[in-house]
Amino acid sequence: MNNRAEVREFLTSRRARVTPEQVGLPAGTNRRVEGLRRSEVATLAGLSVEYYTRLERGAISGASPEVLDSLARALCLDDAERAHLFDLAHAASPVARPPKRRNPKSWAPHRSLQWALDAISGGPAFVRNGRMDIVAANMLGRAFYKDVYDMPGQPPNLARFTFLDDRAFQFYPDWEMFAEVTVAILRTEAARDPHNKDLHDLIGEMCTRSEDFRRRWGAHNVRHHGTGFKTFHHPIVGEMTLAYEGLAMEAERGLTITIYAAEPGTPSAERMQLLASWAASEYSDARTTPPAKDTTGR
Repeated sequence: MNNRAEVREFLTSRRARVTPEQVGLPAGTNRRVEGLRRSEVATLAGLSVEYYTRLERGAISGASPEVLDSLARALCLDDAERAHLFDLAHAASPVARPPKRRNPKSWAPHRSLQWALDAISGGPAFVRNGRMDIVAANMLGRAFYKDVYDMPGQPPNLARFTFLDDRAFQFYPDWEMFAEVTVAILRTEAARDPHNKDLHDLIGEMCTRSEDFRRRWGAHNVRHHGTGFKTFHHPIVGEMTLAYEGLAMEAERGLTITIYAAEPGTPSAERMQLLASWAASEYSDARTTPPAKDTTGR
């Protein structure tokens, strides 16, 4: 990843988004730029115009946490955007070390993780990495994402499904929202793990193959994705509105467990039970996941 370009485009896009009225400045009638001027951001952040200009041009290495905090306040960044700015600054540091990563081609969930997923029987539960590969799932997770697992190539990938498979438009009734979330997750991960070749290969592939992805990628939007409700239209049982919780795995950096659940007593809960019955029949003669290696060394 070209870190200087990422910093430049992120700061420029955030500056263009803030109006003078938002930060208590007069709008005026002779503004040639969208959003704030560089001088206005510098004043709001308590920086010299020259220093802020260097930052916006990508020279963010060495910026202190206090400077980054001031910049985040001046640009009205939310929590996810502030974290993204700090990730970009960390990646630019000459002493920053690439995080230790597992080899996605050889990594397999240890047995206790699969046992834990299989113990969740009331809803889909799955583990994804930062590039949105599904690396482990319970039986309902495989049934829920049956079309994702049906795509050619392994491992199953939620980003590829969203942008490269026409079935996604039916599976996600609000496809635009899911598309925005998908790109924001990948953008956040790209700054957090800038040396991840597999991740950046995926992003390059998506930019090449999908105009929708490329346009959204250029917006530099990021977000935290942890809890809420989503509506899906499953090809077997129909529409379901589900709550979700995303939990970062302490034992495996960069992996997230996501669990979906339907509100008890609702049509969505009835359809989830139907999906469970279908899954039990569909996978009765096969394991829901390939045999997993125990990577704990025990």
